[in-house]
Amino acid sequence: MTTIQQIMKETRTAMDKALDAAKREFSGLHAGKASPTMLDTVRVEVYGTHMTMNQVATVAAPEPRLLVVTPFDKANGKAIEKAIREANLGLDPAAQGGIIRVPLPSMNEERRKELVKVAHKYAEDGKIAIRHARTHGRDGLKKLTGISEDDVKHAEKDLQKLHDDFIHKVDDMIKAKEAEIMSV
Repeated sequence: MTTIQQIMKETRTAMDKALDAAKREFSGLHAGKASPTMLDTVRVEVYGTHMTMNQVATVAAPEPRLLVVTPFDKANGKAIEKAIREANLGLDPAAQGGIIRVPLPSMNEERRKELVKVAHKYAEDGKIAIRHARTHGRDGLKKLTGISEDDVKHAEKDLQKLHDDFIHKVDDMIKAKEAEIMSV
């Protein structure tokens, strides 16, 4: 039989996953400084399947404004280039004898504002996932049998507090990311 503690634990786990997903998305947004994690969210179509960048190549940042992508299989160079170009990160990769150089564009005001909008979208996606976890938890609490209404009400309050805490964490993350993107 399911208990209130189990439901709360499952809900917290789901909210943690949503927060981690938002953090991963944020790490892909660059604020003018190259980071190998920038391409983590890029999916490359190779061998008839979609794979993450780290499964098909190594990514290095030898300079502050340059990424170097080294494919494990040189035949995948074109597919990797295409994936980076289509990832909506505003990057223009160029193949150079087996490696792919990805220079980072200088950040103008307009580009920074675009990135902030993307960051807000990622934050909103995270908040939606957190709300879904809360709703799922609340539905689980309502289905419990043999537990007093007061206990269920207390659990719902705890669930709401947990939800509010996670939403607050996402808000803090977006504020920090926005400040990082907008700082010149």
